[in-house]
Amino acid sequence: MTNRVWLDQPGLASAAGPVPAPPAAHARPLQIGGITPFTSIDFPGRLAAVVFVQGCPWRCTWCHNPHLQPRRADDASGGRPWAEVRGWLARRTGLIDGVVFSGGEPTIDPGLAATMADVRAMGFAVGLHTAGIYPRRLQDVLPLADWVGFDVKAPLSRPALLDRTTGVAGSTGAVQQSLRLLRASGVAFECRTTAHPALLDEAALQLIGDELAALGITHVALQRARPVAAAAAPLDPVPKDWPSAATLEHFERLFPHFVLRDG
Repeated sequence: MTNRVWLDQPGLASAAGPVPAPPAAHARPLQIGGITPFTSIDFPGRLAAVVFVQGCPWRCTWCHNPHLQPRRADDASGGRPWAEVRGWLARRTGLIDGVVFSGGEPTIDPGLAATMADVRAMGFAVGLHTAGIYPRRLQDVLPLADWVGFDVKAPLSRPALLDRTTGVAGSTGAVQQSLRLLRASGVAFECRTTAHPALLDEAALQLIGDELAALGITHVALQRARPVAAAAAPLDPVPKDWPSAATLEHFERLFPHFVLRDG
């Protein structure tokens, strides 16, 4: 995960309960919580900028961006308008290849599809980071994406563990449906699991691998969770020798494209 530059930074040129339904689609502009001007790791094979969308209904313990969880009211101020960010991106034509929409959970925003289409019209490739919280909204935007990073937070056969990770009951059904849609879409994608020994033991990690391999998924990443001081329950640093060599070998056997990252 790259460092973020927040849009009000001087010098930048212009929970528990069921998962809520996303807002109805209308012309409201995208709520932007920040950007990364340049990254080489958030969009495989591309030099990209990252646009962080405000809002997420989940409350994952290890969340890297807890300040992006609250969704602002329609009339609330904050962030910069898309027109200003778009102008900034236009000046980066030729310097970057793509734009990644991350979050938060970008599919929460009814302005996402129009904004992705706008970015494509500018000539940029489009990446998307999602946890699959809103399958119907994901289905709408998949035709506009060139690549998707899909978060698998726990074994899909253990819904109680996924609910404990997300802090929201009933998370599994939406994730399963979104993953089916993604696999059927033909869009290139990677499944990633952010792992911490306090949340997922190695048996759970290996089970995630087995489930994804059974679905024919080929591109998988494990990401060691990093400590976040602002988190509701900060976690200790992940030991550099975790996961074990046996777990890493398990993933390497299962997937032709496997990578271990420090989150």
